[in-house]
Amino acid sequence: MQLTDHESERRILSAMLHSENACAEAMDRLTEGDFSIPLHQTIFNLTTSIYSKSVRPTLVEVVKEGHSTGLFGADEVEELNYIARQYIDDENVGYWIDKVKVKTKIRAMDAVLRKYKMMLDEAPDSQAEEILIDANDDFSSLLLDDASEEIDEPDDIAKIGYEEVERRMERYRKHKNENPYAPPPLDGVPTGIPTLDAITLGFKPGDLIILGAKTGDGKTSFALNISNSVAVATSIAATGAKQPVLYINTEMSREQIALRWGSILSGVEHDKIRNGAITNEELSIIFNAYGQLSDSKFFPAYIPNLTPIKLQNLARKAKIKKDIKLIILDYVGRMDTKDPQRQEWQVLYDIVKTQKQLAQNLQVACLVLIQLNDDNSIQGAKRMKNESDIMLKLSPVTPAQVREIESEKGYMYENFNYQLYIDKNRDGAAGNAIPIFFEKRTQRIMQAVRMGKEIDPDGQEKEG
Repeated sequence: MQLTDHESERRILSAMLHSENACAEAMDRLTEGDFSIPLHQTIFNLTTSIYSKSVRPTLVEVVKEGHSTGLFGADEVEELNYIARQYIDDENVGYWIDKVKVKTKIRAMDAVLRKYKMMLDEAPDSQAEEILIDANDDFSSLLLDDASEEIDEPDDIAKIGYEEVERRMERYRKHKNENPYAPPPLDGVPTGIPTLDAITLGFKPGDLIILGAKTGDGKTSFALNISNSVAVATSIAATGAKQPVLYINTEMSREQIALRWGSILSGVEHDKIRNGAITNEELSIIFNAYGQLSDSKFFPAYIPNLTPIKLQNLARKAKIKKDIKLIILDYVGRMDTKDPQRQEWQVLYDIVKTQKQLAQNLQVACLVLIQLNDDNSIQGAKRMKNESDIMLKLSPVTPAQVREIESEKGYMYENFNYQLYIDKNRDGAAGNAIPIFFEKRTQRIMQAVRMGKEIDPDGQEKEG
């Protein structure tokens, strides 16, 4: 594989000497580093410098500038005259720019390969994992699309906005015509919690969602109930179809997760299933429940010694083979965070940051479970919140807190014992607390149902 394309470089430089439009496009998409030999870099810099001064960079102007700065001698002028004869039309300059950009990436890839070959030759075996992570980041950066760096015109963004609004309006009307009582259509996968779906429009591709809870307060149950809404039950999302979920578990065995599913899907008490104290009728119900799981798109992976590089490789494989829409990591605190040169919070933060990059690169939603401290702060790194698109906190509420909340709202809830707090929502409202019912005996988590009864400010039920 050749590292350079001198012909394409000469044709671009020639176009710049003949056309202001070519100058503008080349300056917008290319830099000095895209040219592989010093003379081509010098010509490009001189041409752009002249053009930036509002002077048309003709052959005569570039030769004059090269002489005055001492950059050109007889040989350079002769080569420049040869380049000027490699004329191309304005319409074709983009084609040659693309060819040069490809060679730039090939040279960058070659440099990365050489860099890590040298590191592997010199580094101890204990640093192999860290080198793999750094190499993955470097190679991922080479995949970035240059178009993402372009400047849009006001008309372009206005057109995009109007077309998107129109598309959403038509989708909404079609959705309501099919079922007037259905909730609004979603942009992402459903959570099974109506208020959360209404606020976030689902967990969207590219989103990093962080759920924090204290030990034993329902992180895994929340994750499995989300999985049920997305991959097992026929969703009420815009597609109305089951969508693939990759559930990466670092803490519980396959048997433990399987038993929780039996309870969530059947409604039979979890303790009875664990103990085996079930009737033949309940066994039949549980058998049918596992049939739902068997026909689902829930793909679990039990990896107790999970590392960032394993996580990335597993996610990419699942995207290619299963077309996953949601990745759930349960949970980040159980990943390998040992690094004698760095504090634990730094490693945890990097893991979460890597998840955000993974969500964007694969265009999937990533739900990461983390542990909260006793004061409900994020364990390990507060900077995690900055990386997230949605930050949720799940916590139990006491009967006294329930009465206080109901008094503030002016109405009562049925089976209200937990609260889901939306700490951050990049695309919408935040600061909302959603009443939740966590039925621990079956491991089911759902939104608490509002009752028709109203209560006065003193917390007493109103008559009538």
